[in-house]
Amino acid sequence: MVEVSKTPEFSQENEVQHTKVLILGSGPAGLSAALYAARAELAPILLTGIDLGGQVALTYAIENYPGFPDGVGGAQLGELFQKQAERFGAQVLFDNANSVDLSNRPFKVTADNGTYTADALIIATGARPNHLEIPGEEEFTGRGVSYCATCDGAFFKDKKVNVIGGGDSALEEGLFLTRYASSVTIIHRRDALRAGAVLQKRAFDNPKVNFVWDSVVTDVIGDGKTEAVKVKNMKTNEVATLPTEGVFIFIGHTPNTQMFQDQLRMENGYIVVDNRMRTSVPGVFAAGEAADPHFRQVVTSAGMGAAAAMEATRFLQDEAK
Repeated sequence: MVEVSKTPEFSQENEVQHTKVLILGSGPAGLSAALYAARAELAPILLTGIDLGGQVALTYAIENYPGFPDGVGGAQLGELFQKQAERFGAQVLFDNANSVDLSNRPFKVTADNGTYTADALIIATGARPNHLEIPGEEEFTGRGVSYCATCDGAFFKDKKVNVIGGGDSALEEGLFLTRYASSVTIIHRRDALRAGAVLQKRAFDNPKVNFVWDSVVTDVIGDGKTEAVKVKNMKTNEVATLPTEGVFIFIGHTPNTQMFQDQLRMENGYIVVDNRMRTSVPGVFAAGEAADPHFRQVVTSAGMGAAAAMEATRFLQDEAK
């Protein structure tokens, strides 16, 4: 997991810490923004949020990030991002923002450990896994239902598991689970996968991986732990019960942008930015999956974070003239 600096110490006399650039989120977008802002000598502060390193820290291996021909672990990549940003003077603080006030400048962010104000704000709060919202899902979360194969895969050694989804994440995590599970059954609501060709070939070629097509999971069943799922075929309406000891759900993500509702222009939960990462409020920029409904890749998030920091730097320079 990504290493972080100690929690900031706020004095009783002054519980507000001011910075030129405040960054929310410690994934590739946030850490890239911290690197670029630090190199511009803005001494940015980055608040990690609850999930250190963002989603990338939960990914076992990343094979499509430039510069790593043999792939790189997600947590390792996050640590490298952080060390590079800190080398140039960024502060990475273990703190979680709870509310923001963008009505006036400096912008105000209230977090678990205190209050921050900033002349410019970069939002890189990422996204969270979507849930199926079916009976048994919440009840058996942590008892067979999971949203992170890297986190929980080792608990399913020699067990049969199901993976729900058909995109890159579903196949990446499903293939990772073959390291432990005796079999991995991928359940997809369509008759063709959405994942990239390389991942599809690996999945089809892996003897441990099976597929259930045109189907959705309607219930998770068990007695104290997950024992089976009910699966409905979308074409025939036939319902079957499949025994399983693990259900891993990868059906997309929802951006973590609730605290910006009614303060920034948004569409379908995503913060709207222009081609320079500017939001509807001057001085506020957004990057990564909080503002990206299309690509959602490590490399694109990092690029957006760099662009946001460059634009924040220009914004502050123009103000100073």
